[in-house]
Amino acid sequence: MPPVVVLVRPQLGQNIGKAARAMLNFGLTELRLVAPRDGWPNPDAGPAASGADLVLEKAQIFDTVADAIADCGLVFASTVRRRDLIMPVVGPEEMAREIWATAGRAAILFGPERSGLESEDVALANRIVTVPINPEFGSLNLAQAVILLAYEWSRGADLAQPTAKEIEPPAPMADLEGLIGQFDESLENAGYYYPPERTPATRATIRTILTKPQWSSREINALRGMLRALTTIRSSKNS
Repeated sequence: MPPVVVLVRPQLGQNIGKAARAMLNFGLTELRLVAPRDGWPNPDAGPAASGADLVLEKAQIFDTVADAIADCGLVFASTVRRRDLIMPVVGPEEMAREIWATAGRAAILFGPERSGLESEDVALANRIVTVPINPEFGSLNLAQAVILLAYEWSRGADLAQPTAKEIEPPAPMADLEGLIGQFDESLENAGYYYPPERTPATRATIRTILTKPQWSSREINALRGMLRALTTIRSSKNS
């Protein structure tokens, strides 16, 4: 299944249009926009798309990154900046292989033209994808970044093998967020977060631990059931 392209807080309509053109060049048609700066639709996007009207007409608008990727089980954050997040970093070829191998929906995140993705946006992904680039001039415009990764995905279009039926697709991100939220609530009620100043770092570590395995929906439901059982046992002992 082709990946979804998510433009996070894009600034110029021309750049959205150029990104749409890059997508359609390589067979990608599903574009999602998170809080575009100048609103949507944008009159500058159409001319820059050079005929990729199909992509622009189907574009969906979301308020947050989490909403935009809620139905995706595999999410890549495109960035060339160094991050302090503990997260797998892959190149375009590995990204493409993983997308072709997954049975669920995949998404690629691209940040604003001026600053790129924020760490909070990257933290919602499963992987960071980056391209080898001149360390003394690591500046790619939005359309260039989209075309590099779209091209890499397209190279496997005629070679991809169907995923084995017994492999369960990764759960949508909305299911994963529910699991993370339940863990967080249970740990907070148990007094796990101590000292208080370490709480944000601890929560980030827990998110990384729970995001890496790419649980299926069935596995997430099982984990949440275990948490509920443990919480019930603790509550009954304390009463």
